[in-house]
Amino acid sequence: MIGTVSVESGDMSGNTPVDRYLREIWETVGGDPVHLRHLAATGTGALPSVFHVTDLATATIGAACLAIAELASLRTNVFPAVQIDRRLASFWFLTSLRPQGWSMPPQWDAVAGDYQTADGWIRLHTNAPHHRDAAMAVLKTPIDRKAVRQAVAAWDATALETAIVRNNGCAAAMRGVAEWADHPQGRAVHAEPLLDRTSFSGRGQPPWPMSANRPLRGIRVLDLTRILAGPVATRFLAAFGAEVLRIDPHGWEEPVTVPEVALGKRCARLDLKKPDDKLALEKLLTEADVFVHGYRPDALAGLGLDPARRRALNPGLIDVCLDAYGWTGPWSGRRGFDSLIQMSTGIADAGMRAMGQDRPTPLPGQAIDHATGYLMAAAAVRGLIERIQTGRGCKARASLARTARLLISGGGQPMDSAPLAPERPDDLSETIEQTGWGPARRVRPPALISGIPMSWDLPASGLGSFPPAWTTDNL
Repeated sequence: MIGTVSVESGDMSGNTPVDRYLREIWETVGGDPVHLRHLAATGTGALPSVFHVTDLATATIGAACLAIAELASLRTNVFPAVQIDRRLASFWFLTSLRPQGWSMPPQWDAVAGDYQTADGWIRLHTNAPHHRDAAMAVLKTPIDRKAVRQAVAAWDATALETAIVRNNGCAAAMRGVAEWADHPQGRAVHAEPLLDRTSFSGRGQPPWPMSANRPLRGIRVLDLTRILAGPVATRFLAAFGAEVLRIDPHGWEEPVTVPEVALGKRCARLDLKKPDDKLALEKLLTEADVFVHGYRPDALAGLGLDPARRRALNPGLIDVCLDAYGWTGPWSGRRGFDSLIQMSTGIADAGMRAMGQDRPTPLPGQAIDHATGYLMAAAAVRGLIERIQTGRGCKARASLARTARLLISGGGQPMDSAPLAPERPDDLSETIEQTGWGPARRVRPPALISGIPMSWDLPASGLGSFPPAWTTDNL
């Protein structure tokens, strides 16, 4: 096991940004506000940001842990105290992995990044080869940063954004917060709930074992997610005993993120275009308790796995899904990633202005991804609670753009906020994790839950390392 924690009780009930974030998150996942008194945050300082990223980290991890505590209380009739370390939560919003004697690959490919256009700025997301090919076809350039820079400079930002997106690529023009709020998609996102939750008739109350110190032991989580929010959600579920089985297509790789987020999971491959592999996925889905997926809305439907089919296969399923730009409006279903959302929603522009920079200035790390991941995890656990209480299944839908709206709603963080204390050796777990890439250490878990360790039973391993099958008994 990697990491073990316990805690004493606490309370967090003020009107600071973290309190406001937490209340909104807890309400949107259906939690009883009375349980907020069981959560406390410790530590001072904040990540350098125009917005309250450390507060968002504390609140989202806190809400997910509070749901775990509530689930545990159903067995013991005692609600465990939850404590979140603001500093460690911030580190987990950056990266938790510290390779020992080896290095992670570069985060971005040769041409991904921000470029100045004739009238502003645009970001190209080209880490996936097919997304890079789509952008290069529009720009008519080789894969060369200087050539791309010269080509982009001749375009207006929104015109280039439109052209690349129409060619199935990924790009985002930089907009201001007010500009996004007045944009048709911004208005649609602002009108959406932080989390769209619906319930439906299920299979009745499940026979889960409800272990006191591993509340998710015996829970099967089918993971069809990619960079980065969805994998963060399922990594969290694995930390409390869930069996997480991640499915990827043959040939798909995420060399930068998999060592970070495959912790605690079994990773397998299926080719869903092959009838036998599709049937295998349907069988896995029938036997799952939670399904977490981040495919574009029409992708699963194209495979014959639309929401109605998923409910028919598994009426009690907790179905948690993710979209980039929201579930309504003209951009619903558009491809997107954290760095693009920050450009579209005004975050990168606000950072540039507040910090006196001459180019887009994003948040530290992929904070929107991480926050959305913990929100999805909280939704999944509360879905399990409601399944136990009512026998009903449920569906929850999150979006990166709506999470960005939550962050912005907290207002600006003062530029003179005290920084976090630098990382120390004792911030890392003493355990060496034997990952599929080499030995590594992890940042200590950011949460302390009384009597419940936040720990992972499996080290991170490469995609396709396991067969596509459950290992636990079908309860």
